[in-house]
Amino acid sequence: MTRRPTMPRLDAIDLRILEAIQRNGRITKLALAEAVGLSATPCWMRLRRLEQAGIVTGYHARVAPRAVAPVAVVLMEVTLANHRQADFDRFERIVREIPEIVDCWSVGGGIDYLLRVMARDIDAYQRLVDGLLERELGIDRYFTYIVTRTVKESVALPLAELLPRADA
Repeated sequence: MTRRPTMPRLDAIDLRILEAIQRNGRITKLALAEAVGLSATPCWMRLRRLEQAGIVTGYHARVAPRAVAPVAVVLMEVTLANHRQADFDRFERIVREIPEIVDCWSVGGGIDYLLRVMARDIDAYQRLVDGLLERELGIDRYFTYIVTRTVKESVALPLAELLPRADA
């Protein structure tokens, strides 16, 4: 049995570190220390602790997809015909193998999954769906929503709004 690392208790400095690296993952150690009001060594030790605890899971470049190539962004609702664990496991295993499926969430409510798909165009998306259906993954129904315009897209967590307030 694998044990999850004990989550450190986050204080105001930890939160400032997390907010700073979400805004700029390439921030230097010295600039990060200055931004959060610590000297470099204690700041670096805190960041390492956050990484080791699995709170900071990586550093990534954010690429503007349409600046690279034309792209169709599609949201897809999926409902499976059967709801055995093996059915969910098989569907999820296949989804993880398909690079065009960039996000997949298992959800409660009237559907089983919500997927975000990035395809070259709508024809490529339809070929992807046809391939999923041919694999007989037990898809009962699916609905497609074409993203026509991105209004808001963020990868940063709204930490101040997610954590309980000290004055509450």
